[in-house]
Amino acid sequence: MKKDITIIGVPMDLGQTRRGVDMGPSAIRYAGIVERLEDINYNVQDFGDIEIARPGTIEETIETNLKNLQEVSTASEKLADTVSNVIQENRFPLVLGGDHSIAIGSLAGIAKHYENLGVIWYDAHGDLNTADTSPSGNIHGMPLAASLGIGHESLTGIGGYEQKVKPENIVIIGARSLDEGEKELIKERGIKVYTMHEIDRIGMTRVMEETIEYLSKKTDGVHLSLDLDGLDPLDAPGVGTPVLGGISYRESHLAMEMLAESQIITSAEFVEVNPILDERNKTATVAVALMGSLFGEKLL
Repeated sequence: MKKDITIIGVPMDLGQTRRGVDMGPSAIRYAGIVERLEDINYNVQDFGDIEIARPGTIEETIETNLKNLQEVSTASEKLADTVSNVIQENRFPLVLGGDHSIAIGSLAGIAKHYENLGVIWYDAHGDLNTADTSPSGNIHGMPLAASLGIGHESLTGIGGYEQKVKPENIVIIGARSLDEGEKELIKERGIKVYTMHEIDRIGMTRVMEETIEYLSKKTDGVHLSLDLDGLDPLDAPGVGTPVLGGISYRESHLAMEMLAESQIITSAEFVEVNPILDERNKTATVAVALMGSLFGEKLL
C-alpha cells in the first residue's frame, strides 16, 4: 500500500434518521487513528472534515420518498472531488464516516482513476435499495445500487458519470439482512455475496482467499467499504442498524490482515460509527484496530 495516507472525515448523518453518526469521524480520531498509522511508519495527512449542509428538518422531495436527497447529493459531489484530488496526489484516501451514504461520493471520486475498480462491501446489509424498493427511504441503504448506476439520477450521476463499479467486480461480505428487492438485484446482476452462512460454513480464511483471488484476476484497484455493523453488535455496539449474529472481532482482524498481505486495497472507508449509541467509544476503538491490521500492523 502507499505509505502516504490522507484521512478525510465525512460527518454525514442525513442518509438515515438516527442522530449521532455525524460524530463518527471525531470518535475515530479520538480513538487514535492518526497515531496508530504513524506508529507503523505511514505518513498521515488529516484533511479534516467535508462540510455537510444541514436541512432544517428531515426532508422528502416532492417526486420521491428519498430523505435529504439534495443534501446527500451535494455532500457526495464534494467528497468525490476531494477523494479524486487525493488520488491524483498519489496518496491513499482513507475516508471516515458518517453513515454509509458517503460511499456514493467515495466511489465516484475513486472509480474515475481505474478501468476496473473492485469493491469489497463488508456489511450486514447489501445497501442495494432504490426509492422503489427501500422500506424507509434512507439513502444509507442505497450507495451500492447508486454506484452500479441504479437509482435516482441525483445519486447515480455524482461525478458526472453513471456506473462506478461493475456488478461482477463486487464482493459483499457478512450479509445477514437483505430486503426482497436487494435479493432480486443480487441474483439478476450476479453479485458475489458471502452471507454469514458461508462465513460460518467455510470460515473467514477461505472467504478472504476466494475474495482476493476473485478480485485480483479482474481489477486494477480495490476499494474496501467497511460498515461497522458488519461486525456482531457485541463487538461493535455503536452502530445505527445492528444485526445479531455478525462477524466477530477476531474474524474481522483476520480479514484485514489477509487484505494487508494481499496488497490489493487501494482505498478504504470505515463508516456508521455512532458514539451516542456506543459504549465508551468501543466501536471507534474497534475501527481503529481494524485499520491498523489493514495497513499491516503486526504483533511481532
